[in-house]
Amino acid sequence: MMISAASALPAAPSRFRPVYLFLVLGLLLTQFAQAQQLRGVVIDQETNQVLPFASVSVPGTTLGTTTNTEGEFTLRVPSLPVTLLISELGHVRDTLRVTSAAEPIRVALSTANITLPEVKIGSYAFRLVDRAFRQLQRSYGKKFYGKAFYRQTTRIGGEPTELQEVVWNVKSTTARIEGTAIAQGRYAAKQSLTSFSNFSLYTKSYGLYDANADTTKSLALLSPNAVKNYLLELKGIVAGPDSTKGGIAEIDFETRPELTKYKAQGTVWIDVDSYKVVRYRMTTPNFTASTSNINQKFRNTKLDIEMSFQNSTEEIAPLEYMKVNLSAELTSPGKPATPLTVSSFTFFYDTSTTPTSIPYARVSVQDRDLEAIKSIKYNPEFWANNPVVKRTPVEDEVIQSFEKKGAFGTMVPKAAAKPDVRIDSNGRVVK
Repeated sequence: MMISAASALPAAPSRFRPVYLFLVLGLLLTQFAQAQQLRGVVIDQETNQVLPFASVSVPGTTLGTTTNTEGEFTLRVPSLPVTLLISELGHVRDTLRVTSAAEPIRVALSTANITLPEVKIGSYAFRLVDRAFRQLQRSYGKKFYGKAFYRQTTRIGGEPTELQEVVWNVKSTTARIEGTAIAQGRYAAKQSLTSFSNFSLYTKSYGLYDANADTTKSLALLSPNAVKNYLLELKGIVAGPDSTKGGIAEIDFETRPELTKYKAQGTVWIDVDSYKVVRYRMTTPNFTASTSNINQKFRNTKLDIEMSFQNSTEEIAPLEYMKVNLSAELTSPGKPATPLTVSSFTFFYDTSTTPTSIPYARVSVQDRDLEAIKSIKYNPEFWANNPVVKRTPVEDEVIQSFEKKGAFGTMVPKAAAKPDVRIDSNGRVVK
C-alpha cells in the first residue's frame, strides 16, 4: 500500500483545521518576512575609493562575507535589526546597526594610524615571524569545518577561454586547507591553445605551515629558518580597534640573494599581541611549466598567492579567502608570445568548529578538477540564486559570454584535443 505524505500525517479535528492552517501559514510568512538580504558597499572615508575584500560579519554568529573587487557585498540575515561588524586591514573596523534592507548600505572606514616602534631594526620583525610560526605550531591541531566557493578563470591573449566554479565542503586548519569534498560545480570553455586541469592544486595544497613537513629543511617564511633564508623589513604597525593593544605589524620579506634555488617576496601581517597571521601575500617566479604540446613553452612565469584570515577576537582564526594567480607567456616556434593568466579566488563561509561526517579528501597530484565537476549533476538554480556566488562586473561579463553559448553544464561537449596542463608535487606542469 502506498502512503502519501499528506496521509502519513495525523489528521487534525475538523473544527481546528482552519486555525491550524492559518497558524502554519502565519509562521511561514513570519519567517519569510524576517529573512532579509542586505546589500551594500564599503569605501575609504577619506578617498571614497571602494575597499575590496573587506570583511562584513554578524558578531557572535557564523554569518559573514567579504566585499568583491568593487567593494560590494550581499549578506542574508535571518531577521532585523542586526549589528554588522565591518573591517579591512589598514582601516579602523566599525559596527553598524541595520534596521531596514530597503536601501543599499554605505559604510565608510577611516584609515588606521601607522606607527613604527622604537625597536624597529631587524630583530623585532624576525621575533614576530618566529612567534607567529610557534603560534601556528601550537594551534595547528584545531580544525574548522564549512564551505568554500572557488572560481577559476583562464585568459589567453586577454580573452577568457576557461571558467570553473566549485563549492567545496572543506576542512581546514589555522594555516591551510586539509581536505575537501565537492558539493557543486560547473565548467565552461572555448577552443584555445591550452587549458588547465588541476590548477586548484595550488589552493588546496599551499599553506603557511605543515605539521608533516620537515621544518629543519623548510624554505617557508614561517619556519625555524627565517633568519637563514629571508630578509625582513618592518614597514609599520597598523593601529588595532582596541587602543590597549599593539595592533598589526606589516612586514615585507624576500629570500636572501644566496638562496638561488627558490625566490620569493611578499608581505605578512601579524598581530603583535596574539602573533596570529592576519594576512599573507607572496610572489614567486618558481613556476616551471610545460604542456603536452612539445612545441609550446612557458616563460616569464609569476605565481602570486594571498591568504587572509577571519577577523576574530579568538586566539586563532579560520581562513577567510585565498587568491592564487599565475601569469606567463605561452610561446611556440615562429609565433609571437601570447600572454596567459590563470586567476582563482576561494571564499570560505559557514565555518565552525563542529565536526561533520563528510568524507574530506586530501589533495593529490592525481586530482583532476573537471573529473570532479563531471561527477556532480549540474544545478543551474543553485548558481542563479546563491548569494555566495556574488560576482564583480568583470566576472559577470565573462560568465554571460559563456552562458550565451550554452557552455555551462556538468561538462562541455567534447572538443578537439588540445594541450592539457597538469601540475606535479614539485609545482611542475607535466603531461
